[in-house]
Amino acid sequence: MAILALVTILEPSEAAKNAIKYVLDAAPNERLAVVCDAESLPVGRAFVDGGLSQALWTRFVVLDGGERVRTEIPREVSDMVVSGSSDIYITIFRESVNETPFRVKIINLINRYKKYRLGHCPGISMDMLTHGALALSAEEHVELQSSARKLLASLLGAKSVRVTSPNGTDISFSVEGRDFFTDTKYDWKRFKWLNLPTGEVMAGPVENSLNGTLVCDLAVGGIGPISSPITITARNGRAEKFESSDASLRERVESALGIDPMARHVGEFAFGLNHRARLSANFLEAEKYGGTIHVAFGNNEDYPGGMNNSATHMDFLVSKPTVEVNCGGATLTVMREGRLA
Repeated sequence: MAILALVTILEPSEAAKNAIKYVLDAAPNERLAVVCDAESLPVGRAFVDGGLSQALWTRFVVLDGGERVRTEIPREVSDMVVSGSSDIYITIFRESVNETPFRVKIINLINRYKKYRLGHCPGISMDMLTHGALALSAEEHVELQSSARKLLASLLGAKSVRVTSPNGTDISFSVEGRDFFTDTKYDWKRFKWLNLPTGEVMAGPVENSLNGTLVCDLAVGGIGPISSPITITARNGRAEKFESSDASLRERVESALGIDPMARHVGEFAFGLNHRARLSANFLEAEKYGGTIHVAFGNNEDYPGGMNNSATHMDFLVSKPTVEVNCGGATLTVMREGRLA
């Protein structure tokens, strides 16, 4: 007889409230601004209700919808940020590659002042709040943050990393001088914005250090879940060869990573820790899938020590990884076939 796991379904406003409280450290009487587009209105309302339920002074700004590609920050949003009228911002926009520059402008504007907390949510949906990576109870947020802290402790002083997997992945790279960090709770020291949903521990590897074979068999950033793996051979930090039985997938990856000279250089290594994350969702959720790792090529300038200034950032998700970390003489296995040690 099959045994079905019971999955708690949260009310969207409850999930939003938990993210605001446990990830962004909101306290009663702080000021919250929720900025969303018309296409994301139900999600925006859930975050408004979540803010109001914990006694936050909440402002709701809805941008016009339509097919027009947004390029500039609306005056009401820039005035709100410049005037310092909010402590916490939640930005919720439709998923659109063409509007990435617009979203980056808003992130940079809010992050410039180093005093606001920002949860950025491109392409999130209502079912993420009810069934997916954002559908976390208070206890699940605490548990996720505890797992991240323990993993960070085991990575302290890491100098190099080797990743292998049954699918043929075997890569090594340096993280010397590149601190690992987590998105599971707001970092008050760095005042760095974060994405919602959360569930990663990550670092920006030394840009010329990645060597070996990376076999991505789950999903690719900007593309989504894949049916055929793509194999990337890297040398001295740079992706040099792409192979896949799916010619269209290979061409899309090669094109995306051909945008500028640094696009093919390694930019990120991360662990996925969120047991609620689903591979079938958009990549913002899939990359948090528990028991996976992902490697990205491209920009990492906002990671500790990161120097890759590419205009793009593309992630590749790998199943059942074994991760060995060298901490200056001692080698520690921190994950074995997808299970944290």
